[in-house]
Amino acid sequence: QVQLVESGGGLVQAGGSLRLSCTASGIKSNINYMGWHRQSPGNRRTFVASIHDGGDTNYAAAVRGRSLISRVSANDTVFLQMNSLKPEDSAVYYCYMSIRQRDGSPFTYWGQGTQVTVSS
Repeated sequence: QVQLVESGGGLVQAGGSLRLSCTASGIKSNINYMGWHRQSPGNRRTFVASIHDGGDTNYAAAVRGRSLISRVSANDTVFLQMNSLKPEDSAVYYCYMSIRQRDGSPFTYWGQGTQVTVSS
């Protein structure tokens, strides 16, 4: 059974930093991407950052320049370092993992989410 377990969320003051981590287990397929989305109350889930198996990274404009995504392939763990946090960064952050199935079709797994709250 595939599981994504997130950690590192919490309460931080504006201008502070947090490091989120997400470890995948039970993987039996090739991983294409790992990354993060976030969702705040009343809003839809939106993309934050991703890292391709080859190392290419992508960031949402809202966090670009303040965040760094990295991955340790050996244990299928992805990290999101967020700096200069703003109150508008407050949200539940969801880890995701996109794999390539045996038939070549993609499939995405999601974690349960970790709360990030930035106080002003």
